[in-house]
Amino acid sequence: MNPRDRILEAVARLLTEGGREAVSTRAVSSAAGVQIPTIYRQFGDMQGLLDAVSSQGYATYLASHLKGETDEDPVEDLRRGWDVNVDFGLANPALYTLMYGNPRLGMPHPTAVKLQDVLLERVQRVAESGRLSVSIERAADMLYAAGTGVVLVLIAQGGASHDRTLSVATREAVLAAITTDPHTESAHTLPSPRSDATRYAVALKASLSQDARPFTTAERALFDEWLTRFIDTKL
Repeated sequence: MNPRDRILEAVARLLTEGGREAVSTRAVSSAAGVQIPTIYRQFGDMQGLLDAVSSQGYATYLASHLKGETDEDPVEDLRRGWDVNVDFGLANPALYTLMYGNPRLGMPHPTAVKLQDVLLERVQRVAESGRLSVSIERAADMLYAAGTGVVLVLIAQGGASHDRTLSVATREAVLAAITTDPHTESAHTLPSPRSDATRYAVALKASLSQDARPFTTAERALFDEWLTRFIDTKL
């Protein structure tokens, strides 16, 4: 194994055993069997080293999201994605905290952007089915914020040994707020004409993004603007 890989493996082990506080240049040097200058030559500084470890984490996380077949029910796909996020975070608490616990303003990791694209694609499927009651972007932001927050709270409360009912309750609350999924609707809640109009508008906008015929580019842009304005006024 080359020095770079030994260093990354050592950092991953130190994170698992002792968290971020256990990762120092001296500890990494000892665990990897390399001199401290080698760490700086490979990664520049400690932040560069941690960024490299995060990159590996994001790549593993992305692979876990892409693994398996897509569920025919797009809302069930959102549930599966939520649970994959929770499972990964609780199995790798120190790594997840490194990846999501201290975000840098305006500097998203490239693989994190790919993960967001996966989420947007899944939400798009819900919109195309006519079951999304908010905009695609708003739904994705709500799922991301709530899902990340739940994992960080569970990690702080004891990680994998903690009761996951908080995760399920939060997941279902978010899905009830953004979809018209029959499994998340209350038996005592009557459908709202306003929410119906919104989800139809969201579905139409999602469909236009896939096939703009018979509209010109200018017509499509104008129609998209009208639909966006209508949806935003209903949120």
